[in-house]
Amino acid sequence: MRRTVSLTTVATLATAALAMAAPVGQAAQAATSPSHGVTVARACAAPTQKGEMACNALHVTAGTPKSAHAESALTAAAAPSGYGPASLQAAYNLPSASAGSGQTVAIVDAYDDPNAEADLAVYRSQYGLPACTTANGCFKKVDQNGSTSYPRGDSGWAEEISLDLDMVSAACPNCKILLVESSSATMTNLGTAVNTAVRLGAKFVSNSYGGSESSSDATYDSTYFNHPGVAITVSSGDNGYGVEYPAASKYVTAVGGTSLTTSSNTRGWTDTVWSGAGSGCATYDAKPSWQKDTGCANRTVADVSAVADPNTGVAVYDSYRSATGWMVFGGTSASAPLIAATYALGGAPSSGSSPASFPYAHTSALYDVTSGSNGSCGGSYLCTGTTGYDGPTGLGVPNGTAAFTG
Repeated sequence: MRRTVSLTTVATLATAALAMAAPVGQAAQAATSPSHGVTVARACAAPTQKGEMACNALHVTAGTPKSAHAESALTAAAAPSGYGPASLQAAYNLPSASAGSGQTVAIVDAYDDPNAEADLAVYRSQYGLPACTTANGCFKKVDQNGSTSYPRGDSGWAEEISLDLDMVSAACPNCKILLVESSSATMTNLGTAVNTAVRLGAKFVSNSYGGSESSSDATYDSTYFNHPGVAITVSSGDNGYGVEYPAASKYVTAVGGTSLTTSSNTRGWTDTVWSGAGSGCATYDAKPSWQKDTGCANRTVADVSAVADPNTGVAVYDSYRSATGWMVFGGTSASAPLIAATYALGGAPSSGSSPASFPYAHTSALYDVTSGSNGSCGGSYLCTGTTGYDGPTGLGVPNGTAAFTG
């Protein structure tokens, strides 16, 4: 059974939802958005215990996203609803036709998607992207220990996996993809998968999940996320103003979310704050040296952002269990892999570097997001889009790759 709530109250109800039990593979459903009339469902079950994570993918179940109209206007051939690779590359000025070759982006998710490789093939074929298969060495799937003893399947996390694989493909068609599946959605198992991804050579690791902050965060930081020379991205959350872990980690790039629409401006696109993007002051993580905002004594979320609003969502193909094939997704689960792939387009970080600091050294190479809000924080930058840094979108969205190189 699915639970229905208004999308406009997702931020308010999210904290309570974390305590609600839900069967694995089922999720809470959110109802009609007043802005564009879509209905969304959370792909993954809410956490039921401390240290458990939920994916940040939102599946559009009814209504027509604005991105469907924009995509049809930009693409001569019939295309699925939602933004595809050409739109995303254009919106963020990505050099995907030639860049990224030889780089490996790792996707860390929980449970198994048995159809991952086959579904990825459908997505890439639809958009004319080069094949990425086990046979040609582009795609690899392992369990959290790097072997092939895959965990049990889960339809909700399979949707998350498809979203992640498709977004890396959209931004960096020439990148290799390593999918690491953890045995469950606990931070311990997901963290083990992060370590495995790094051990297997990935210099870019995307994590599209989050849960409550805890006094264990410092231990998780040092055990799983302190990997100099590796760009680790984490979605900031889909619950509006408020902070999740591991986005709060001082070692990662916390990725917020925007609403992305076509525009008559010089860029041709406009990003505004997505109301569901997570942001705010971390409770346990110290502020990294490169983060200079004064509203938080500790770490501030987020660092950068990309499209996450289901109303301006992305096209995804998933066929596992109850999935119907082509769907539209939003959530910061979309923006985190997009940013990981953007890092990959910029080339491997130097040994010992802190890739999370790169955007702070190249702020002019980002499109600033200056309007919109994700909740109530007294009107401060922590929940409101403004010139320069703000919580929901960080320093802004990609304008090419310069902000993501050392």
